[in-house]
Amino acid sequence: MSKTVKDLTAGTVGGIAQVLVGQPFDIVKVRMQTAPKGTYNGMLHCAGGLLKNEGPLAFYKGTLTPLLGIGVCVSIQFGALEYAKRIFAAQNLAAGRGGEGGRALTGNQLFLSGVFAGLANGVVSGPVEHIRIRLQTQSNTNPLYNGPWDAIKKIYAQRGVAGIYKGQAVTLLREATGYGVYFLTYEKLVQWEMSKKGIKRDQISPANAVLYGATAGYALWAVIYPIDMIKSRMQTDGFTPSTGQKYKSTLDCVRTVWRTEGIGAFTRGLGPTLIRSPFANGATFLGFEMAMRVLDRS
Repeated sequence: MSKTVKDLTAGTVGGIAQVLVGQPFDIVKVRMQTAPKGTYNGMLHCAGGLLKNEGPLAFYKGTLTPLLGIGVCVSIQFGALEYAKRIFAAQNLAAGRGGEGGRALTGNQLFLSGVFAGLANGVVSGPVEHIRIRLQTQSNTNPLYNGPWDAIKKIYAQRGVAGIYKGQAVTLLREATGYGVYFLTYEKLVQWEMSKKGIKRDQISPANAVLYGATAGYALWAVIYPIDMIKSRMQTDGFTPSTGQKYKSTLDCVRTVWRTEGIGAFTRGLGPTLIRSPFANGATFLGFEMAMRVLDRS
C-alpha cells in the first residue's frame, strides 16, 4: 500500500472518530453562534432547550453530512500534511540539515505543512460545513430541507455553485490559520517526546496521542474561534426567503456583529467548543495514529 493511500485511510478513521465524539457539542456551538443575542442564557440552556423541544436525536442532526464529508476532510488534511512533510524532509536531507535523516522538521516547515493541509481541506470542508450548519439550525416543525442531499439540490437550484460554497473565503482563512497552528502544536509535542525518550513515533502511547491531540485542539480554537463564528453567520445568512440577506460581505458581517452585538458575540458558543475540543481532537489523532500503525504492519 502506498504512503499516500495509508495517509488518506488513516485520516478517514480519524475523521469518523472526530464526528462521532464531537457532533453533539458542535450543534450546541452552532445554535449559540447563529441565534439572536439573548436567545440562550448559556450552553446548558441551549442544550436543555434542544433536548426538550427536539429530542435526544437532535444532537446528531445533520450527522450524515459530516460523517461522510468530515471523514473525507480529515483524510485530505492528513494526506496533504504528510505529503508536505515528506517534501520538506527531502529538502532537509538534500541540504544536509534537519536531523534524523531530514525527518525532524522545523517549526516553520510544520506550520506551512499545516497551512497546506488546511487549504486542501477547505475546498471540501466549506460546502460540507455549510450544508451541516443549515441542517443544524433549521426548525424541526417546518424544516426547509429534508436531509443533506435535498439541501444541496435546493441550494444549487437557487444559487448555483456559489450558493454551495457560501462563506468559502472565511473558511479558507480559518483552515489555513487554524491548521497551521494545529499541526505545528501536535507535531512539536510528538517530536519532544521522541527526542526526550529516544523512541520512534509508533512507540508513543495512545494516551499521549490523545493528550497531544487535545492540546492541539485547544491551540486551534484559541486562534480561530472568532473566524469560525463569522463563518457560521455567513453560511446561515439568508437561511429563509423571509429573512433576506443581512451581510453584504465577510467584512460587513464583522462590522455589523461588532456594532450591534459587541465583542461578546465573537466568543458566543465557546463553552461547548472548549468541552468538545479535547475529546474530538484527541479521538482524531488517536484514530489516525492507531490506524497508521495497523496499516504499516499490514
